[in-house]
Amino acid sequence: MDFNVRRLAADAGTFLSRAVQYTEEKLGQAEKTELDAHLENLLARAESTKHWTEKIMRQTEVLLQPNPNVRMEEFLYEMLDRKVPTRANNHELLGECMIDSGHEFGPGTAYGSALIKCGETQKQLGSAEKEFIQSSAINFLTPFRNFIEGDYKTISKERKLLQNKRLDLDAAKTRLKKARVADARSAELNTTPPLGEEYVTHFSYMLSFLHVRWLKMWAEEVDQAETELRISQSEFDRQAEITRLLLEGISSTHAHHLRCLNDFVEAQTAYYAQCYQYMVNLQKQLGSFPSSFSSNNNQSLASASGGISVPSAPAATASLPLPAPGQASPALNELRSNSGTRKARVLYDYDAGSSTELSLLADEVITVSSVPGMDSDWLMGERGNQKGKVPITYLELLN
Repeated sequence: MDFNVRRLAADAGTFLSRAVQYTEEKLGQAEKTELDAHLENLLARAESTKHWTEKIMRQTEVLLQPNPNVRMEEFLYEMLDRKVPTRANNHELLGECMIDSGHEFGPGTAYGSALIKCGETQKQLGSAEKEFIQSSAINFLTPFRNFIEGDYKTISKERKLLQNKRLDLDAAKTRLKKARVADARSAELNTTPPLGEEYVTHFSYMLSFLHVRWLKMWAEEVDQAETELRISQSEFDRQAEITRLLLEGISSTHAHHLRCLNDFVEAQTAYYAQCYQYMVNLQKQLGSFPSSFSSNNNQSLASASGGISVPSAPAATASLPLPAPGQASPALNELRSNSGTRKARVLYDYDAGSSTELSLLADEVITVSSVPGMDSDWLMGERGNQKGKVPITYLELLN
C-alpha cells in the first residue's frame, strides 16, 4: 500500500511538472525543445495520411450505401458485434415489383412480358451490386479502417508519449537552469564576520555554517538536476527513435493502400462491365417491342440515318406466335408469291418511325400486301385511307 501511495505521489508530481512546463511554453515563459526537421515532416505526413484516409473512407461508404439511415443501422450492428440482417436493395425491390406487375398484366402480353424481363434484369443488377459492395468492403474499406483503428492509434500513442518525454526534458532543463542560478547567487553572499566583538563572532560563525550548508544543498540540487536531465535526454532520444521508426512505416502503408485501390478499381470495372452486359442483353430482348417502350435515343438514331427503320425480331416467348428468325410462315410466302392482299391482326402497338410507315394499335385488323422490292421484314399496310409500311413481326396473318 505504501508503494502505491508513493507511486501515486510521484505520478502526480510528474503530471504537475508537465502541466507547469506546458503552460509556461504557451505563455512564452519557457523554452521548448524542437524536433528535428525529418521527424516533423514524418509527423505531418502521418497526419495527412490519416486525414485523407478517413475522408476517402467516408465518401466510399456514401457511394456504396447512399442511405444514411442504413449506414447508421449497419454501424450499430457492427458496434454490437451482431450480423447485419439481409435486405433487398433498390434494384431487387424494383425487379420484384416489375415481375409481379408483369404477371398481373399477363406474361402473354407485350407489356407484361417486357416487365418480367426488365424485372429479372433488375434483380441481376441488384445481385451484382451486392457482390461489388461486399468486395469493396473487404478489399478496400477494411484495410483503410485497420490503418485508422490500428496503426495510426499506435502512432498517436507513441507520439503522445514523445510529447510527454519532451515536456519532462524541458522541465529538467528549466530545473537545472534555476538550480545553477540559485547556486551562483548563494556563492556571492559575504559571510566574513567582523572582528572585535565576541557576539558578532558567534553570530557570524552561525551564518557561515548556514551558508556552507546552503551551498552544499544547492550543489546537490545542481547534481540531481544534471542527473535528471541526462535521464530525460536519454528517454527522449529513445522515444524519438521509436516514433521515427513507426512514422517511416507510412510509406509501406501507402504501398498497401495502392494495392487496395487497384483492387477497388478492378471491382468497379467488373461491376460496371457486368451491368452493361445485363442491359445489352435486355435491350436485345426488348428490341422488337413497341417503340413506346424503347428509348428515345433509338428514334433519334433512326431519324439521323435518313428515316430508315429496321425493326429487330422480338424475343420469342411461349405465347407469341412469331416465326423463327430467318424463316417465313407459309401464309406469308403465299402472300408474296400471289402479290395479293390479306387481312392481318396487329399483335402490339407500333409508332411509325417516319412518314412512310403506318402506326398500329394492338388487336386491330388491317389489310396488308407485298410490294416488289420492299425489304423482307416489311409489308404494305392499309387502314381506310391510311397507308404505309408495317413490320411483319407485329402482325399475325389471318386465314
